[in-house]
Amino acid sequence: MPEALQGIVVLDLTQYMAGPYGCALLGDVGADIIKIEPPGGDATRQYPSTLAEDNRTFLGTNRNKRSMVLNLKEPEGLAAFYRLVAKADVVVHNFRPSVPRRLGIDYETLKSRRPDLIYCSLTGYGENEDGPLRNHPGYDTMLQCFTGLAAMQGGEGAPQILNGSIIDYYTASMTTIAILSALVHRLRTGEGQHVRTSLMRSAITMQAGQFIWADSEPRDVDRWWGASYSGIYPAKEGYIYLQATTPAFWKSLCEFLGFPELLEDPRFDTLKKRTALREEIKPLIREGLKKHTAGEWEQLMLGKVPAIAVRSINEMFDHPQVLAEGLVVEHDHPIVGKYKSMSKAVQMGVGDKPTRRAPLMGEHTNEVLAQFGFKEDEIAALRAKGAAA
Repeated sequence: MPEALQGIVVLDLTQYMAGPYGCALLGDVGADIIKIEPPGGDATRQYPSTLAEDNRTFLGTNRNKRSMVLNLKEPEGLAAFYRLVAKADVVVHNFRPSVPRRLGIDYETLKSRRPDLIYCSLTGYGENEDGPLRNHPGYDTMLQCFTGLAAMQGGEGAPQILNGSIIDYYTASMTTIAILSALVHRLRTGEGQHVRTSLMRSAITMQAGQFIWADSEPRDVDRWWGASYSGIYPAKEGYIYLQATTPAFWKSLCEFLGFPELLEDPRFDTLKKRTALREEIKPLIREGLKKHTAGEWEQLMLGKVPAIAVRSINEMFDHPQVLAEGLVVEHDHPIVGKYKSMSKAVQMGVGDKPTRRAPLMGEHTNEVLAQFGFKEDEIAALRAKGAAA
């Protein structure tokens, strides 16, 4: 069976994480992702990594792609790009709003070469000309600070960055959704369009449950619902996360940890009451957890209390649940050698095929150009002029 997006050609001009991973997700379901790198390559390739010859983040966020190098600042490179656009379905970039027109790759210019083109621009803060931060650099950590995530993470203390590039990865998902929606629209109407995503929009979207301001309340009202006894606690060995908010889970927690008397106490008979008295409950939880290790508690409470031992990402490579879901695959890389990576973000019922490793810089330049009708002498001329590599 063909993959869902088989035959859809995506020209990926993005760098760093959000854009590249959004395109990788499209590749998961069969799109032909052509990563067009500038001379020197995606900046992420140069970031520090414990891998001696490549970057871990690049390998993880650029699966399912072929790489070519085009210099869009050279007239010949730009002309070659235009020829690719004429036969492509999607163009994705994460330049700041002022850059595309300067390079000659803005939507109107590319639309003239492919009228039904889907053009996705991913920015830090959005593209509206009234926005004062429109052309300001935007990175995951900056947007965590700007949109309140760092303040919420810090609680009553100093603001804290949440590691893991959460906004980047969420923006990748939003970018994928935007492109897929545009593809469905084109399937129905024949029309292409310009879709826009941004780190700021994604960061606000991630906080939809807090981004509510009723007329009847002050703006600085406490919006975080998680101020309860749920959380991470030390066990006899290791740490465990507990969340027992329903009546059934609360009952099981009390019985497991040895304070069943609270079940008869009307002061603790609703979640709201227990949340208000969380400082009385937390010491009881800490004391009860001293009896077993985190792993032991996890097994004892399995299916009865929402409890999970705290692990590192290192432990995911061979955890039986992760393996059962087929999330770990092995790739063979010409430089790095064999490496384990995740398989796919979603499972398809039909046409589900294996993922492919991240490409070397410019590994497929000749192959892609030939696919788009370039003759050998044209490819050689592009290389000679420094327009391709």
